[in-house]
Amino acid sequence: IMSKQKGVIKLVGNIGGMSFYTSNGEFLARTAGGPTKERIATGANFVRTRENNAEFGGAAKVGKAFRTSLSSVIQTMGGSTLTASLTKLFKSINARASGTRGQRPIALSANKAQAKGMELNGKISFTSVFNAPYTVTPDADRVEITFTIPSFIPINFINAPAGATGFRIAAAVGWLSDYSFDESTLSYEPDAPEQNSLGITSYSAIQPINNTGTTITLTATAPGGLVPDAGVSVIACLGIEFYQRVDTVDYLLAQGNAMRVVEVF
Repeated sequence: IMSKQKGVIKLVGNIGGMSFYTSNGEFLARTAGGPTKERIATGANFVRTRENNAEFGGAAKVGKAFRTSLSSVIQTMGGSTLTASLTKLFKSINARASGTRGQRPIALSANKAQAKGMELNGKISFTSVFNAPYTVTPDADRVEITFTIPSFIPINFINAPAGATGFRIAAAVGWLSDYSFDESTLSYEPDAPEQNSLGITSYSAIQPINNTGTTITLTATAPGGLVPDAGVSVIACLGIEFYQRVDTVDYLLAQGNAMRVVEVF
């Protein structure tokens, strides 16, 4: 049973067996129903629900660690759907793993190809604004990642937004551990916590869009002398930011900025 609320007092929540909520700007009410939190947590009929909830929560936790490792670029490069996209990515990795349901590992190191090509902003792809050739090369220990963009003419390879006079390239690298279910905490924990969710970003200088030619080489080195374990993935991202020069100051534009996961080592 559903009804609309009238009057100056707007209620949200459960009161006296009634559930009050909002939908499309309207305040509505209906009789409260569905299983209780306690029943879901202990009921024999909700075993599968608890298993799904545990793995979904683990995927969300790994997604948060991913975002933390790239926190320096998320604000300018990330889109509103990034959190949901990452949770979906890591849940799909979890679903491919063997083991007890509700406790299957979330191992990016065994599923690196699934993350490659992911856009940080689902509404704008990196290749739609930047299509110059580039290479991404790790050293033997995956400590130093080198991004090389051979000489190119920006106006021929960059689709800049209106008003942009300059750009800079960002090379962001994050180190992310595999996760396993910990029965002592009843939650997913990183296998290598001291090497997890670390990141660093290297930027080129701001260059004019009408530059006659430029070569860009950026190097991102793992912080604190980190040498990643086999179960720690190195996520290499390449992005571009656009600027508008006013007098002698370059101001970052809110549109056109994009970044994608170009390699996972």
